[in-house]
Amino acid sequence: MQELIQNIQAILCKPQLSALATVTPDGKPWVRYVMTVGNADMVIRCATFTDARKVEQIRLNPEVHLTCGVTDPMTMSPYLQIQGRARLTTDEAERHAFWNPMLARVFATPDNPKYGILVIEAYRIEYCVPPAHTPEVWTREH
Repeated sequence: MQELIQNIQAILCKPQLSALATVTPDGKPWVRYVMTVGNADMVIRCATFTDARKVEQIRLNPEVHLTCGVTDPMTMSPYLQIQGRARLTTDEAERHAFWNPMLARVFATPDNPKYGILVIEAYRIEYCVPPAHTPEVWTREH
C-alpha cells in the first residue's frame, strides 16, 4: 500500500492540468479543465472565481471527479481517477498560501474578492497504468 501511495503522490503533488467533473442542478455531468495541485494527505486544490458555475454546482452537490496525470498522450504515462468531495474556501490565509505568480494574470492579487479555492478531499483514487485495464485503488479510511 505504501508504494501505491507514493505512486499517487508522485502524480498528485505537482501542478497540472486536470479534468474536473461536477453535476449540474438537473443531474447532468459537466467537465472542465482546471489547474490542480495536491498534497500528501490526498487533498487537491485549484483556484476558481467565486461566482463560477462549478461553485454553485458544488454547493448543491459536493461530489466531484478528477482525472489527471497524462501530460503527453503519445506516452500515456500513469494517471489518476479521483473521487472526492469539494468545497469552496475564501479564507484569507488559505488564499495567500495557495497564491502563485501565474494566478496574477487572472485575479491580479490574492485579495481579489472573486478569487477562491476549491478544496477537494479525495476518498477514492484509482492509479491507472496503461495498457493495464485494472487499476490499483486507494481509499480514505474514516
